[in-house]
Amino acid sequence: MKVVILCGGEGTRLKEHTESIPKPLVEIGGKPILWHIMKIFSFYGIRDFILCLGYKGYKIKEFFVDYEAWKYHDFKLMNGKVSENKHNYDDIKDWNIIFADTGLDTNTGGRIKRIEKYIKKDDIFLCTYGDGLSEIDLNKLIEFHKTKKKIATVTCVKPMSQFGIVSLDEKGDILEFQEKPIISNWINGGFFVFNREVFKYIEENDVLETQSLVRLVRNNQIAGYKYEGFWACMDTYKDTIKLNEIWKSGKSPWHKWSDNEYLER
Repeated sequence: MKVVILCGGEGTRLKEHTESIPKPLVEIGGKPILWHIMKIFSFYGIRDFILCLGYKGYKIKEFFVDYEAWKYHDFKLMNGKVSENKHNYDDIKDWNIIFADTGLDTNTGGRIKRIEKYIKKDDIFLCTYGDGLSEIDLNKLIEFHKTKKKIATVTCVKPMSQFGIVSLDEKGDILEFQEKPIISNWINGGFFVFNREVFKYIEENDVLETQSLVRLVRNNQIAGYKYEGFWACMDTYKDTIKLNEIWKSGKSPWHKWSDNEYLER
């Protein structure tokens, strides 16, 4: 099973970082968020990735091509290969990655459309954004999708509000303060499951969320997987700080892999 990861946007709300690198390379705990996302899938044995590249996509290619050099502070080459040392482990050795150039200004649906050739007939494939983390059980998500027998499944989440909420009565008296409560409405949390038939609903430069998914809704071909566990999106600089603080606490919910795979570089 393949995983399609949307990595092509400019990340305009993270200009502090994305003027020099694409958003998926912004680091959490010294590792790009893209690496963290791919580790989540890898934990479930899903290690075939298609990265939909766009803005500064060459930087993502460089990251993986030069992974050995990036991973170690000190290393040496012997006969063109990195010499062994006590930290010489290859934590991405089982990953198969297709780096797909999906265009600089292509919309989210259009990026998925452009990788259609890499999805085999009758395949189910997963898809997510390059900026979201979760402790979602992917096995349960996939099983839900198969049970619903629809073309698409989207994971629906209830995020925490960025603002405090004030409850008022008709007279203008304050009844209650709620500091950053959980939003009551479900939103699109990414972590999609698609049948290959989904490509019939995606046009060349669709916005996935407002065009492709709407067509699926009209044909009753999309299900929502309700997920109330940890989910976070790295949309702003403030989000980056928060996710790094969670990682430093040693209690990052998305961390499923063994600790010996995550040595300090």
